[in-house]
Amino acid sequence: MLAKRIIPCLDVDHGRVKKGVNFVNLTDVGDPVAIAAAYEKQGADELVFLDITATNEKRPAIVDTIEQVASQVFMPLTVGGGIHTVDDMQRLLKAGADKVAVNSAAVRDPQLITAGAEKFGSQCVVLAIDSKWDDATKRYQVYVNGGRQATDLDVIEWAKQGVAAGAGELLVTSMDKDGTKTGFDLPLYQQLTQAVNVPIIASGGCGQVSHFTDVFAQTDVDAALAASVFHFGELTIPAVKQALKRNGVTVR
Repeated sequence: MLAKRIIPCLDVDHGRVKKGVNFVNLTDVGDPVAIAAAYEKQGADELVFLDITATNEKRPAIVDTIEQVASQVFMPLTVGGGIHTVDDMQRLLKAGADKVAVNSAAVRDPQLITAGAEKFGSQCVVLAIDSKWDDATKRYQVYVNGGRQATDLDVIEWAKQGVAAGAGELLVTSMDKDGTKTGFDLPLYQQLTQAVNVPIIASGGCGQVSHFTDVFAQTDVDAALAASVFHFGELTIPAVKQALKRNGVTVR
């Protein structure tokens, strides 16, 4: 059985780590380089760095900040935000990213996933999906532009399409759960893990150790991502891993 991964996430806005609830009301958390270094010391398995305003502001991700973060961490680094072309991917990989996460641009042009996978390998290309439950249609709906814009895409179908296009991993954030600390969206990940056969990172809703245990016990996701509980010291990565081990979950 592959070890489950615990992944902190840095949502970065103009060089500062921010955190909100349901993708709004962002508050400043601190310097991404210092925070990344702290997670390195804690034993995080990977780090996700998302430039959360790059796409909306139609600008590339902040390469200099990524270079500084990459110089501090030796765990795998996934970078997303502001990626529109294969050249953008290359720029981030050269800056020190191990994987690139595409979201809005891939919805507009799924060929971007294929082109990236062909040039760098599927293992480098992560499809990030922002998901929100639509009560009218009784399905999970894909959102783009940092969760600001709804699409007519169904999350499960888009996940299948993205994997077929060449994505080697999915990072799926529940907008309904984001920042609420009420637990991961278990039905969402149960459906996703039955639909595709690539690693899935669950994101959104973690508030306590038991939420990590629940998502690994009740779904087949490969990794769980959290932000505010780690940023504000409510949980530490060693404490989470110890609890998971006690509950029979294999961790690194």
